[in-house]
Amino acid sequence: MSRLLERAGVRLEAGPEGLAVSGDVDFGIAAPLAEAGSDWLAEQSAGARVVLDLEGVEQVSSAALSVLLEWARQARAADVEIRQVRLSAPLARLTRVAGLDELLPLAGEA
Repeated sequence: MSRLLERAGVRLEAGPEGLAVSGDVDFGIAAPLAEAGSDWLAEQSAGARVVLDLEGVEQVSSAALSVLLEWARQARAADVEIRQVRLSAPLARLTRVAGLDELLPLAGEA
């Protein structure tokens, strides 16, 4: 895994499967986190298949969902397929409440 960002207790790493986030994602870190992940996605080959792993995000806020949606937008723009999204239990609940679970290939649903 290569570390793309580590700030304010949040870590973003890239590995062979895709991106992994851990820590408490809030609005103070959301913009640099979204940018670092978007830059990585833009560098992937067209047709690449990636996993977005947010299982390490325990403190939930809409900031984490904003980052996830930005990455989904960037992946579409780069012709990269999001094969699977892995969410922590609290983040999965928030995603369902927001109605975003229908838009993402969530782990354990398919």
